[in-house]
Amino acid sequence: NKLERKFGRYAVHNLTTYLIGTYIIGYAIRLFIPDMMIWLYLQPGAILHGQIWRIITFVFVPLDSNLFFLAVSLYFYYMIGSVLEREWGTAKFNVFYGLGILLNVVVGFLLYAVTAPLYPSHLLPLLTTASMTYVNLSLFFAFATLYPNMQVLLFFIIPIKIKWLAWIDAALFGWSVLSSLFGVFTSGLAALPGVIIPLVAILNY
Repeated sequence: NKLERKFGRYAVHNLTTYLIGTYIIGYAIRLFIPDMMIWLYLQPGAILHGQIWRIITFVFVPLDSNLFFLAVSLYFYYMIGSVLEREWGTAKFNVFYGLGILLNVVVGFLLYAVTAPLYPSHLLPLLTTASMTYVNLSLFFAFATLYPNMQVLLFFIIPIKIKWLAWIDAALFGWSVLSSLFGVFTSGLAALPGVIIPLVAILNY
């Protein structure tokens, strides 16, 4: 609260709108300049060779390649992001989302340091270690925690409470982490990102 009183005026209002704008730009790049997509991902090896823009541009990578599902997900995230900003205040919402991005970047570099010896040197600049998928999932978990009984239409037909969707997502999330953990024991450290990235990306939650 003290930080908000002191620095709150610097917070970005309507942050979700800008985030959606980045996804739209990313989708347009994928649609019209697909070869450019490789320059957007968070690839620590490439960043260490001077491509520092990737620390920001990985946020532009669209949530889905299908236009319909992308539009639905963007509308949904706009709704929950706007509600959370009103609930917490602009500064706290900025910190929540910004922390998710920061954790992704930091852990992406740590994972690169751990897994780099497993790959040939010519593949290291292509090694991608982070995405926004789980950061957005943490946003959904936060919304479901605050408004568990809010009802939405699944597939635009089936009424369901947000809390049940959150539990389903949590189960899929847990299964993904456990599967990757099993992969670490059977295949080695190459499967480690599948364990670490999801867990760290929702630490802000």
